[in-house]
Amino acid sequence: MSDVRSMPVPDGLEGERADAALSRLFGLSRGRAADIIAAGDVLLDGREVGKSDRLHAGAWLEVTLPPPPAPPAPVAEPVAGLGILYEDDDIVVVNKPTGVAAHPTTGWTGPTVLGGLLGTGRTVATSGAAERQGIVHRLDANTTGAMVVAKSETAYSRLKRAFKERTVKKRYQALVQGHPDPFRGTVDAPIDRHPSGDGRFAVVAGGRPSVTHYDTVEAFRAATLLDVDLETGRTHQIRVHMSAIRHPIAGDLAYGADPTLAARLGLRRQWLHAVRLGFEHPGHGGWVEFESPYPDDLARALDAVAEDG
Repeated sequence: MSDVRSMPVPDGLEGERADAALSRLFGLSRGRAADIIAAGDVLLDGREVGKSDRLHAGAWLEVTLPPPPAPPAPVAEPVAGLGILYEDDDIVVVNKPTGVAAHPTTGWTGPTVLGGLLGTGRTVATSGAAERQGIVHRLDANTTGAMVVAKSETAYSRLKRAFKERTVKKRYQALVQGHPDPFRGTVDAPIDRHPSGDGRFAVVAGGRPSVTHYDTVEAFRAATLLDVDLETGRTHQIRVHMSAIRHPIAGDLAYGADPTLAARLGLRRQWLHAVRLGFEHPGHGGWVEFESPYPDDLARALDAVAEDG
């Protein structure tokens, strides 16, 4: 079913192109916003607009948003490099490799953790949407490390609550460019979709509250290895916050990393790894904690930066 939205154009969108404005208002890509405009589904004071038309604050905007496309179903097939750190009747803790998404999403055609588990004959909790069965938290496709998936329905509900109440301890390590000052600190800055609508996120006034704590593990000439503790779990949170303090994660070209340094370290993705994951076991209630070793590409990059001094 289509979703009709009506509102005055906010002051902050005065003079903005229609496609850019829709992207910012509704979290759409610029291309999707342009398609909606081309279909005649955007009216300004009752008249259809073109994608390059400029909006005026206070004008009455009517937008008919088409229903989002249905996410694809998981493909049950083994995933190369998907390791198992722990498993019992309630949970399976995986060591997620790079290039693997947590679950199917619109636009993602690569392998997924969910599909990989189903492909080995494992069963997972059926709670939640079909394309996210058993998934209680996510890692970016190119972020590696420890990730828990619920196998039982009880585990699913208890773990979802634990993540919501922030009782799960998630520790990451990130190799960032330069040397953060202070060496130990907190980034408290709201995050929302980047105004460009290109799929990135950014520190945005009025965004969702986001808090990242970091501590220096080791400083090198060109970069610093950080231990990172998330108080909140926003999409791309560590990547956005490190970029916002002008110390982007090495190899993270989407968020401002130096491509020359990335090439020198042999990085084809961001140097970000979910190294530890701890929580109350949803079955027996005791505290459990799991650790994931560095994958080969990150270990090689760390050796290379250390050799630089």
